[in-house]
Amino acid sequence: MVVNTEERKILIVDDEEVIRKVVNKRLTREGYHCCEASNGSEALEKLQQYQPQVVILDIMMPGKSGRELLPEVLVSYPDTGVIMATAVAEADTIIECMKGGAQDYLIKPFDLEQVVQSVDKVLEMKRLELKIKEYQKELECTVEEQKKEIRRLFMSSIESLVYALEAKDRYTAGHSRRVTDIAVCIGEALGLSPGELDDLRWGALLHDVGKIAVDPAIQNKLSRLTSGEYRHMMTHALVGAGIVRPVASQTVIDIIAHHHDHYDGRGLDQAVLGEQIPLGARIVAVADSFDAMTSDRPYRPAMPTDQGIAEIKRCAGTEFDPIVVTAFLKVPMCVRCQGENTRSLR
Repeated sequence: MVVNTEERKILIVDDEEVIRKVVNKRLTREGYHCCEASNGSEALEKLQQYQPQVVILDIMMPGKSGRELLPEVLVSYPDTGVIMATAVAEADTIIECMKGGAQDYLIKPFDLEQVVQSVDKVLEMKRLELKIKEYQKELECTVEEQKKEIRRLFMSSIESLVYALEAKDRYTAGHSRRVTDIAVCIGEALGLSPGELDDLRWGALLHDVGKIAVDPAIQNKLSRLTSGEYRHMMTHALVGAGIVRPVASQTVIDIIAHHHDHYDGRGLDQAVLGEQIPLGARIVAVADSFDAMTSDRPYRPAMPTDQGIAEIKRCAGTEFDPIVVTAFLKVPMCVRCQGENTRSLR
């Protein structure tokens, strides 16, 4: 990934000098300009002097911990990306930091290749955020009709980003388009209005945009995910909602944020259940799960369409809204079989 020289400044914050030096050396080899800090106070000084684009921040440090320092960094330096680092895969702490605004995390002992990938990924996310801010400034200077057109163009650019991400992986290629087609058919069967269908269409198209923040090694793992890896994967819903928040309607944001919620409330870190879950999210949950089941994945072959339908029916009332499942069963077979048709062309 090529980035401008002025966008290659990294601050490494860790109380262990050996770790700082090893990470510094590896990132320097990639063309990054690194500086180091051994504690929270020194980190704040370096942030002010150095203005890095990314901070690798150790969670556990003497004095002020990385978790305590995180909100200060985000408030004072909102354009700086933060990668949390921890020696122990403490899922609750990591989730708290991600919800608090961190873009990614690393587990010690570091895999230096993953460190480089994480820094590249966070820089890409921050560039996207910068584009969103530029878009907002343009909105402030335009009339209402121009606002609508700029919003449409920008949402389309995010959509293109999703497709570009999917195109890099044969297992996910076309996934968002297929989920959108199924979701819109479900929405039509439920009698949604044109405006509601438009929000549903955008929510479905962009439901996985947050996967830009997911470790590719986890996404493409050839075996089933561990509980920690699954938690990391699921952060994409929260990250995705944050990416589109400045330009999307609240309905679209809610669809992205809640599309992995279970109807019975037993989803990971879930706060709402049943009809408290936004309807669009309940619809995308069915469409997303069906396409995932009936598409090849690195760790298993695709499930036949009829088995996928049977599994959706089996989970009605637990994972899925029964009313949405009933509407899904009315979706034309040609739409539900898109994944199977795509596999036959490979």
